Amino acid sequence: MTSTATAPPETAPAPEPATRARPARRHTPALLVVPAILLLAAALGYPVGWQVITSFQHFGMMQQFGQPPESVGLSNYTALLTDPNLWVVVGRSLAFCLVCALLTVVIGLALALLMGAVNAVGRLTLQVALLLAWAMPVVASMTVWTWIVNWRNGLLNWALERIGVDAQGHNWLVEPLSFFVVAAVIVVWMSVPFVALSIYAGLTQLSPEVLEAAEIDGAGGWKRLRHIILPLVSPVISIVLLLQLIWDLRVFTQIKLLQDAGGVANETHLLGTYIYQLGTGAGDFGMASAVSILMLLLTVAVSWFYVRSLMKEES
Repeated sequence: MTSTATAPPETAPAPEPATRARPARRHTPALLVVPAILLLAAALGYPVGWQVITSFQHFGMMQQFGQPPESVGLSNYTALLTDPNLWVVVGRSLAFCLVCALLTVVIGLALALLMGAVNAVGRLTLQVALLLAWAMPVVASMTVWTWIVNWRNGLLNWALERIGVDAQGHNWLVEPLSFFVVAAVIVVWMSVPFVALSIYAGLTQLSPEVLEAAEIDGAGGWKRLRHIILPLVSPVISIVLLLQLIWDLRVFTQIKLLQDAGGVANETHLLGTYIYQLGTGAGDFGMASAVSILMLLLTVAVSWFYVRSLMKEES
């Protein structure tokens, strides 16, 4: 008996390996940022470079008419660092910056919470009012504010007289303390809309389930705000606080217009108006450039803590 060998079954051809998707290029995000960096370098590189070079020169009115500047090395910086008046202006600017920035964020947070608590009509009314205050040009709003605090026929003195306070002819801009109170009110009023709307945008991203669970667990309004809402929106608060510190440190227009309206310039200078006085007023653009570089370094120093915090959160 012969046995027939069975042929081995034919094996199916192995499927071709699927082509793997190419991983995203690691350098693509960096390349996308390059145009923005080049644009910023083109827009800011020349003026910053000019200030750095001029800060090491004697650059006055004669140089504006073609005379070559004289290199003085570190003389401008030495004169500034040994000038006690400069440190008074620096301390005043830092104090004004910190007070205004903190007040702006606190009031903006309160308004953002208010927008989340009221009904749609109240929220829309508040948002429109904030946008109108924010959209008003600085010079136009300062015209209104200088009329309000005018010592002859201002609205503030008129209102105080109506409630029995003797404020007839009182000039709120002569004394440095009342001058900076008025300036802080104006700066905060102009800055609160941006902060309030930014924080409210962050509040709208909170999960309703988280807040509802906290309420079910018995957490009151203050506990929900302290332990849930504030930690969740802290990145937004950090960003707006950083921006406010930068903006309030270099405030200029409000202070200059209040000085022109009756303030004593030498007693109410901040860094912005001090640089303006050195450059445009005294014609010493070398010293003004040196103060500008110092102001840039102060801005970086003040914001460095918040920049490090943001970088840690991103990493």
